[in-house]
Amino acid sequence: MQRKICAIGNSRGVSLPPDLLEKLHLAVGSEVNIELDDAQAKIIIEPVKKKKYPKGIDQKFVSQVNDFIERYRPALDELARK
Repeated sequence: MQRKICAIGNSRGVSLPPDLLEKLHLAVGSEVNIELDDAQAKIIIEPVKKKKYPKGIDQKFVSQVNDFIERYRPALDELARK
C-alpha cells in the first residue's frame, strides 16, 4: 500500500487507513513504537503492548510505586546494602 507523507504542523506524518488500524486494535490516541531499520532502510511502526497487571492492581498504583522508587532510589539502594 502506498501513502504520501503530509505536513502536520512542524512535523511530517503518514495517514493510516481505518481497516489497518482496526486489525491492529488501534485508534486515535493509541501509542505506537517507531524504529528505523538502517540496514534495510525501513521504518517499523508497532503497537505498544500494554502490561497486564495481576487482578486488583491497577496502572495508577504501579505508577505511584515506580515514582516512589525513583524518588527514594539512593535511600533504598543504601538499605539494600545493609
